Amino acid sequence: MKVLGHRLQLLTGLLLHDVTMAGLQELRFPEEKPLLRGQDATEMDNPDAFLSIVDTDWKEHDIETPYGLLHVVIRGSPKGNRPAILTYHDVGLNHKLCFNTFFNFEDMQEITKHFVVCHVDAPGQQVGASQFPQGYQFPSMEQLAAMLPSVVQHFGFKYVIGIGVGAGAYVLAKFALIFPDLVEGLVLMNIDPNGKGWIDWAATKLSGLTSTLPDTVLSHLFSQEELVNNTELVQSYRQQISNVVNQANLQLFWNMYNSRRDLDINRPGTVPNAKTLRCPVMLVVGDNAPAEEGVVECNSKLDPTTTTFLKMADSGGLPQVTQPGKLTEAFKYFLQGMGYIAHLKDRRLSGGAVPSASMTRLARSRTASLTSASSVDGSRPQPCAHSDSSEGMGQVNHTMEVSC
Repeated sequence: MKVLGHRLQLLTGLLLHDVTMAGLQELRFPEEKPLLRGQDATEMDNPDAFLSIVDTDWKEHDIETPYGLLHVVIRGSPKGNRPAILTYHDVGLNHKLCFNTFFNFEDMQEITKHFVVCHVDAPGQQVGASQFPQGYQFPSMEQLAAMLPSVVQHFGFKYVIGIGVGAGAYVLAKFALIFPDLVEGLVLMNIDPNGKGWIDWAATKLSGLTSTLPDTVLSHLFSQEELVNNTELVQSYRQQISNVVNQANLQLFWNMYNSRRDLDINRPGTVPNAKTLRCPVMLVVGDNAPAEEGVVECNSKLDPTTTTFLKMADSGGLPQVTQPGKLTEAFKYFLQGMGYIAHLKDRRLSGGAVPSASMTRLARSRTASLTSASSVDGSRPQPCAHSDSSEGMGQVNHTMEVSC
């Protein structure tokens, strides 16, 4: 299907500015309708609505790793030293259910056409996956992270920009801790860095006895308000989780996620030899999401000079589905802050198209001035330092907390 890429004009009057991530402090995004682009509520009952892909040039691979096969879908080929975009979905979903709405969004496609895009499905979670045999040991969260270097090596990526949601965000964060040289940046949505305590474990077990697996997973994905309101979105995901994802395989992934350990990170300087994520990180959560507390906790444990905390207004547990426009805009500035930015076609400008064939590397000085270089595929760009000028002296920012 190619119709989704040509629908839904964004609200006029908001100009795109080539600024660094610091510009997010002044940014206000227009609200997006919480439906798939170009669809009404009745269309969302159609399973193909979630599973369709705009392009036909995606290629599927089953990659051998030390802990079993990984199903991977990829579009494009490596371009010089430019990183690949690698995604990892949340528990209960797969790459299609989790990311299709976001990556099919027209402005997002203007960005991703400059990158290789690689979607990773957790073992046994892809559409049409065979059920694991009796006694199969599902990989631990650490082992899921240790499977990803095989993907990077298989396709010849030099490094990746990871986009993860929930359980996938945890896996990508663990991957970046173990293999920091392979990760250029991370967008982590709904991440919970904490393992479950005994009380949480008991509550999960009790919930499993009184609820079906899809309903238990839905309480992880959506807030109580969203579940009570019984929206078309929740109903559609209930149907997809029940019918698209193999239930026995999902149970194994769900059990492993709930037995995860604390993510071993601490803000630099708070404890001796503190471990932290060394790459730029954008933390994302909806203001009505069940994961809000966990994301706030993660924010408190990361380096404030390289972390942006983005709380999305009018968004629940799946901001990449309900607010793809806001997230696309934020992702653009995140790339820009690392030294990559696409000159996108902006349909909101009366002058028409803006050149979209090149990428520009930006560097931010200590006095908040901007310089740019034209090369893209040279040496690996270093993350830009986010700083404000104060009487001519650069001051390192604390973590930016942005509501939009």
